[in-house]
Amino acid sequence: MARAIFFVPLATSDIARRRAGGRRVRSPLFYFCRADAPTRAILFRVISFADALRRVLDGVEPLGVERLGLRAAAGRVLARDVVAGLGLPRFDHSAMDGYAVDTRDFAGAGPWRLRVSGESRAGAEAPALERGSACRIFTGAPLPAGADAVILQEDAQASEGFVGFEEAPRAGQNIRRRGDDLARDSVALRAGTRLGAHQLGLAAALDQVDVLVTRRPRVSIVCTGDELRAPGAAGSPSSIPESNGLCVALESERVGALAELAPLASDDARATASTFASLLGTTDVLVTIGGVSVGDYDVVRPALEAAGATLDFWKVQIKPGKPLVYGRCGKTRILGLPGNPVSAQLTFALFGLPLLRALQGERDPLPRFRSARLLADLRQKPGRLGFYRARSSAEGVLPLVNQASGNVVSLAEADALIAVPADSSGYAAGEPVEILRLAEL
Repeated sequence: MARAIFFVPLATSDIARRRAGGRRVRSPLFYFCRADAPTRAILFRVISFADALRRVLDGVEPLGVERLGLRAAAGRVLARDVVAGLGLPRFDHSAMDGYAVDTRDFAGAGPWRLRVSGESRAGAEAPALERGSACRIFTGAPLPAGADAVILQEDAQASEGFVGFEEAPRAGQNIRRRGDDLARDSVALRAGTRLGAHQLGLAAALDQVDVLVTRRPRVSIVCTGDELRAPGAAGSPSSIPESNGLCVALESERVGALAELAPLASDDARATASTFASLLGTTDVLVTIGGVSVGDYDVVRPALEAAGATLDFWKVQIKPGKPLVYGRCGKTRILGLPGNPVSAQLTFALFGLPLLRALQGERDPLPRFRSARLLADLRQKPGRLGFYRARSSAEGVLPLVNQASGNVVSLAEADALIAVPADSSGYAAGEPVEILRLAEL
């Protein structure tokens, strides 16, 4: 029997258990464990956040690879370890301006006076150190053969070709040895690392000219609804400028994907199915927005099935964002988001971004929960895991007043989400809560 990976939801959060005096358990609200058990999708059952996220990531493997120059690889995910062909530093060198010396010349009582013989500077070959002399040396310059210490220039008194010292040096002082930072043949950057400026700077320091990265996922976004129009376009008084697609596209690109906005789709099931059929199989992820609930004009689920998709689930025990479709068609993964702006944008952040990160082989694609102090009361009706928009500060996290699922103003103001477990009625000001930082999703 195949070995499956499960997210196991906790009966209560870490914080709730501590409040109840129970044993402390590990955050976040779910964790990985392994179980020898088959899975079976029950499409019409409301499933937990942890179960939904597990299903979305189940069987995800990184896409193909490509080799890119270092600058072009910025923001991409490393597909193969970068191994240090040489140690860093690459040679023994001075950490300071001063004088390279042999500590054996400092026997007996001081002070000591040595002849200055030669100079070592960065980018030039160092002369060998003559016994009984000191070599002038500068920061980053190679250590002369025979030297085992560098004395700072401010601790030396130079005069007429000689230099005097009041204190004897110790072997190794002010020297950076070859391989101190990174030993030869050690792993410098691990596969699954998202490459930023500092990681690519390290690759350049190792004389790399390119790296192997995973292919960027292709994301196609279809916004549905007769009421939608492009921002700035003419429309009826009841029409709505479409904004969710832009947000999903920009968030997709932020985590390295290639995003394409398809033309707006109507509430006609046959036409929508045709739109979906033209995209399935040509894109890695199909994101639909709107039309996933149970209303007369919610045509996305039947249109997806008519286009050949197999759906896994369509209801998740969270708020906002209970109606959420996930399925497959060949190699294309499908994520059907609700139409309310907050619901659409937050469910994509919670499910779509981990999926895109996993498709690139990122080592830790899951949302990371952190603890914070609640600055105002936050109450909810138990039944669904709640994600509440908030502003964070050094003092803690403040839930925003308007939590309506259509309130895009509060989402633009928020920088964090407060997670309240499904079995909880909320928290009082001053209590610890678990949060997700939006910039870290």
